[in-house]
Amino acid sequence: KLQKAQVIIVNGAGYDAWAVKATQTANATIVNAAEVGGVNDGENPHVWFSADVRKAVAQAITEAYEQADAAKKNDFDKMNDRWTAEENNVESKIAEVKQKTDGLAYAATESVASYLAEDMADATPSGYARATANESEPTPTDIKQFTDALKAGEIKLLVVNTQEESELTDKITDAAKSVEVPMVELTEQMPEQYDSLTAWMEGLVDAFSQAIA
Repeated sequence: KLQKAQVIIVNGAGYDAWAVKATQTANATIVNAAEVGGVNDGENPHVWFSADVRKAVAQAITEAYEQADAAKKNDFDKMNDRWTAEENNVESKIAEVKQKTDGLAYAATESVASYLAEDMADATPSGYARATANESEPTPTDIKQFTDALKAGEIKLLVVNTQEESELTDKITDAAKSVEVPMVELTEQMPEQYDSLTAWMEGLVDAFSQAIA
């Protein structure tokens, strides 16, 4: 299918290296979301959580479609305008929540939501953060530092990637529950109850707002 496509959209930043490699021999317009959004390999690849990347990619996809089928340029422009209006609504919500979260110390079991939470202070212990970024196992010391920080009140909000739950993350969430640190649960894949990326982002912004209310 990649070899037959006119437009190929990949995530980039190492998230789907197999797909990026496969596009090298394809005769298609390639939209690499990470590259379009200025995110390099080795940086956080969960770029769909970034408003800046979403906007840049929407424009790049629109231009790619128009290159593939110039006769439908007006249709593609209208679709992009409708999407932009939805994205602007998300960003308005983010701006409202930011007034409450600006500088708030949070920590995460994985870096999935760091783009969403960029106005907050990331208090995830450095050893733990490095291990998860490198897809390696955090050490017992890393876990202890994390649970100690929660129990000491240094972390005001815990973000949990429920797709990557394990015995280690259970220790962290148990520590958060024991001292009533609020949690926001999310996934890398869009849950079934949402019918669009922007609806999902709005739901997550609402979850952050409710957690710190």
